[in-house]
Amino acid sequence: MSQKKLGEALGLTFQQIQKYEWGANRIGASRLHHISEVLDVPINYFFKDVSPSHTKNRGRTGLAGAQADCDHDPMAKRETLELVRSYYKITDPQVRRRVFELTKQLGKSLGDN
Repeated sequence: MSQKKLGEALGLTFQQIQKYEWGANRIGASRLHHISEVLDVPINYFFKDVSPSHTKNRGRTGLAGAQADCDHDPMAKRETLELVRSYYKITDPQVRRRVFELTKQLGKSLGDN
């Protein structure tokens, strides 16, 4: 389903849907429930890739615990999100591919040290 069609079904613009997808805006529980209904998926569909470390001890660790989890998971860091957003702003597919290959090479060469 396109972002535009999803937005129409939810009474939102596709730009608002993009902000949800990019993580720029948070999605409340009721909105997430509505999205699951429109997409005809169970609510747990949105949580299937959530690491158990993000859910165990929930409520007892508070903000400090959540921050510690993010510190250990590079995919949960703001820096990662900013990097991915910047990467997809590169409109030339050849340039984007070269940036991708460069990044992979840098990661490999630095990982060998």
